[in-house]
Amino acid sequence: MDKRWRNRTILLLGLAALAVIVLMRVSGRQPVAKISVTAPVRQDIVSSIISNGKVEPLAPCSMRAQQDTFVDKVYASEGQNVKKGQPLLELNVHNAAAQLAAAQSRLLRAEDDLRAAQAGGHADETARIDGDLAKAEAARDRLQHNQEALERLLVEGAATKDEVSSNQLELTKARAEVSKLTAAKQEFARQVSLDGSRSSLAVQQAKSDVASLAEKVRQGHIVAPVDGTLYALPVKAGDFVRTGDLLAEMADLRKVRVRAFIDEPEMGGLEPGEPVKITWDALPNRFWTGKTEVVPKEVVTRGSRSVGELLCSVDNDKLELLPNTNVNVKINSRERLNVVAVPRGAVETENGKRYVFVVKSGVSDSTLEKRAIQVGIADATSFEVIEGLNQGELVALPGDVDLKNGMVVKVVNIDTSNAKSVKDAEQ
Repeated sequence: MDKRWRNRTILLLGLAALAVIVLMRVSGRQPVAKISVTAPVRQDIVSSIISNGKVEPLAPCSMRAQQDTFVDKVYASEGQNVKKGQPLLELNVHNAAAQLAAAQSRLLRAEDDLRAAQAGGHADETARIDGDLAKAEAARDRLQHNQEALERLLVEGAATKDEVSSNQLELTKARAEVSKLTAAKQEFARQVSLDGSRSSLAVQQAKSDVASLAEKVRQGHIVAPVDGTLYALPVKAGDFVRTGDLLAEMADLRKVRVRAFIDEPEMGGLEPGEPVKITWDALPNRFWTGKTEVVPKEVVTRGSRSVGELLCSVDNDKLELLPNTNVNVKINSRERLNVVAVPRGAVETENGKRYVFVVKSGVSDSTLEKRAIQVGIADATSFEVIEGLNQGELVALPGDVDLKNGMVVKVVNIDTSNAKSVKDAEQ
């Protein structure tokens, strides 16, 4: 009885050990990963760059305040189409107008002084100086003649020495007066010359003041410089504006462009003349066409992005795109026809190289082969495959498990978009 019980116990322990070993092997076995696959297909690929941009008028006209003043009147409204010369605003320029009148008066006086200086002095003063000198010279000449006559008479005894001395004294005084008046005339001439220089400078200064003030008065009358659309009018009647403040902006909105902000990695494929499609969220059912014109020559920082600023011409005949609006930009940079392509999701990158996981044949379970490929252009969904993959091979798609080289997998689904191509390849 004891021997039979012992044998039974040994048998049970052996069965238990065997069960443990089986369970350990089963628990250590990895489950087969279930994946979806696709196949390379031939299709046309258009490589597009999608980004954002801002609408700009080609030739904007900005009108700014040239002085601190008030807005008296507003004649136009924002969004209005206006003609060249049409009044837009009226600024208060009363102070400048009063200063202009005073400057014009100073200019007239300075011009009169300059003409007088160029003519040798004011006529009345010149006549007085010349008259006084001529009278003194006549008196001197008369006394000189008398002196000569008295000296002859003195020799003949017909005149006395006192008479000769008295006339000589008067003659000396007359000569001194002539000298004084001659010096005064010379000083007057010198002063006239200096006044001429000063008057010339005064005229120039007065003309400059008049021109500056006249421009301020003129700039109080804000008119449209060209035909176009008044797309910005930030002021209203009664507002106080400072020098440099924006009063109005306008442009011919049929001639606009879009400044597109292209991320640095995508700048290499840009060329002039590529087709551009513009959309605007405010008009979701509309789009505008254009083309690239000026490709970026440098990279600038815009927020957290490093971008190049691409200029695109745009057709805006209906004047729907407004300046400074934010738009969406799509650039069709390159096109390839009937090329082998795979979905972007099937392509992974490692150390700057692209690769896919190719499914190697198997009835139920298959294995994955990590294979490097060379890609060309890409669109929103697919990569062009230049080398490393043949049409007809199956490529694993990403799923819930991390794909690895040599992994055992089971294909449970073929991408329906490529089902026809897979069937054709198998046949």
